[in-house]
Amino acid sequence: MIDLHNRNIDYLRISVTDRCNLRCVYCMPAEGIEACAHDEVLTYEEILKVCRCAAALGICKIKLTGGEPLARKGVAGLIRQLKEIDGIEQVTMTSNGVLLYEQLPALVEAGLDAVNISLDTLDPKRFEQITRGQRFDTVLKSIDLALQLGIRVKINCLPVREFNGDHLMQMAELAHTRPIDVRFIELMPIGYGKDLTPIPSSEIQELLYRTYGELTPCTQELGNGPASYFSLAGFQGNIGFISAVSTCFCSNCNRIRLTSTGFLKLCLHYNKGIELRDLLRGGISDADLTKLLRDAILEKPTQHQFGSHIVDEEQHTMAEIGG
Repeated sequence: MIDLHNRNIDYLRISVTDRCNLRCVYCMPAEGIEACAHDEVLTYEEILKVCRCAAALGICKIKLTGGEPLARKGVAGLIRQLKEIDGIEQVTMTSNGVLLYEQLPALVEAGLDAVNISLDTLDPKRFEQITRGQRFDTVLKSIDLALQLGIRVKINCLPVREFNGDHLMQMAELAHTRPIDVRFIELMPIGYGKDLTPIPSSEIQELLYRTYGELTPCTQELGNGPASYFSLAGFQGNIGFISAVSTCFCSNCNRIRLTSTGFLKLCLHYNKGIELRDLLRGGISDADLTKLLRDAILEKPTQHQFGSHIVDEEQHTMAEIGG
């Protein structure tokens, strides 16, 4: 669907749960956050209804997120049903990798097209410091198993001055030695990320150039979102950058979000959107829901205002929004 700013909105990110088995420092406090009650979270049937109506408007790509999506049971079944919806071409997932190893074969069998694995360091002790969790080895096993099973793998790394600024070239080595893409994502000033120091993409690019040589822009499309990708000589994979803070890409934004509690979120920086849960449970028809989604997409903000105070700024954490 084309919005009022001539952007093709074809990508829906769905948080299936706000629960997570890690406590990453940029996402939540050490004690975690209060989880939503079970009946506050959308059922899979409700999610599927939203997706059917969204597909009728041109949404063709779906990303499942959390929290940690695999903390909720039955995700493989949800993927299978999503892939059966007319118009849905691709279903992918973002995971921290801890639960992925055991569940990945079933997810792939259900039709999962690709997985993004969040990983900020290759040092086990630093991993524990950042995530306040363990099972680092399991995350590495999940990466290798995904490659063995033949699905596309991307690594999402958040460069933060306080925690992993000296480990970024080690992360880039994953793309050197494996056919995966490593993406450096600028930390957005949302939730607990406001108190940390992001490392801009330009600084990382300069470090990559000094370490590996020329970065050549990739001409082929490698993902569904705003990442810019580069190839380096001798690398099996590519290096990507999502630079939402230093380089505004809102003019090309193609996504909307659905939180685990049914809030349709139109822009990450704003708290504006539509509460869908009560409408779904009130029996809204497919025709009325489709019209509601269409009208909402037309109101998608022109761009974020990171770095500026706005009245309707998002106050929830990324776990509550959907990473």
